[in-house]
Amino acid sequence: MSSIKNTETLSENKMSKQGKIMVAMSGGIDSSVAAMLLHEQGYEVIGVTMKTWDHQSSGSSKKTSGCCSLDDINDARILAVNMGFHHLIIDIREEFDKYIVSNFVNEYLAGRTPNPCVLCNTHIKWEALIKRANQLDCEFIATGHYAQVREENNRFIISKGADEWKDQSYVLWGLSQQNLKRTVLPLGKFKKNEIRQMAKERDFEELSKKAESYEICFVPDNDYRAFLNHKVEGLQEKLAGGDFVDTSGKFLGKHRGYPFYTVGQRKGLEIAFGEPYFVIRIHPETNQVVLGTKEELNKQVMFVKEPNLIKYESLTHEIEALTKIRYKDAGTFSTLSSLESGNIKVDFHTPVSGIAPGQSAVFYEENDLLGGGFICNSNLVDE
Repeated sequence: MSSIKNTETLSENKMSKQGKIMVAMSGGIDSSVAAMLLHEQGYEVIGVTMKTWDHQSSGSSKKTSGCCSLDDINDARILAVNMGFHHLIIDIREEFDKYIVSNFVNEYLAGRTPNPCVLCNTHIKWEALIKRANQLDCEFIATGHYAQVREENNRFIISKGADEWKDQSYVLWGLSQQNLKRTVLPLGKFKKNEIRQMAKERDFEELSKKAESYEICFVPDNDYRAFLNHKVEGLQEKLAGGDFVDTSGKFLGKHRGYPFYTVGQRKGLEIAFGEPYFVIRIHPETNQVVLGTKEELNKQVMFVKEPNLIKYESLTHEIEALTKIRYKDAGTFSTLSSLESGNIKVDFHTPVSGIAPGQSAVFYEENDLLGGGFICNSNLVDE
């Protein structure tokens, strides 16, 4: 049975029932068109823009991007006024800094590579939307993500968006069934060029040409190293001069400090070898960064902690899945098994390169999102 067809049916059922819906509006084209579509389909739309970050907080004079820009907040408000529906601004800077930014810094200090967008969707944006939706008697919430959601076998299931290049199901693996039950994703069955055309046809010419940002919203210059130095006083001075070593422990040279490297990194090591070397492991307790060859970077077993399952309530037996270890990863076929620790063991059918602890591992069954979790070094419960 086609997952896209099921999603369209669910969307039509939801959208034919007039009522109040709260739409997250960043000021970008995707969330703006999502709000337009729902408004046209008869919903009483309440647009909400979340203020998550101060310009000055990053230590950079450069303009912030996406949901953090004052210009984008104003663009969302103007669009809502022009379309004739209500618009609110929610100040969630305190929660965002406490949970997302602190986690971002702490993960790098722990030698891991964080995944802030997943955490933000799971613990900040959806929770903030649901909370305000309850206060304003909105039955549903909606976002401009390119993904689809349907109900099947008493489960609310996320599937990939029709636009393979824009699909954002990867960053939604942490959503709860309770929140998915109230979620509408209007853009899931469209492609990006269709969304731009919709904006243009509705006389929002400037919006139709609006550029996208792929930066982390609170790291405006896309330089996480400078951001860490700004947030942690004396970080580089304290950690500079740590050892690069190979996989046998042999000293190779000095580095700038372990938080400034990620597993799989090749460029920017500032050390020359006869062949390409990559970051294999990071040891924060000794300030060591392990380097190795491409072959040494490959792994065939991975452990995933804090899993959240979407399609099934639990893994009662081994299951075959396509596993992605980063957003734009094509995915690798694998076998998933649940462990007594609560973690999931992933046995890849072919070796995978650059498995970075802290990043999200996301599992798919064809177009359906099985679930996901955070990559860890081992099956240790307290890692």
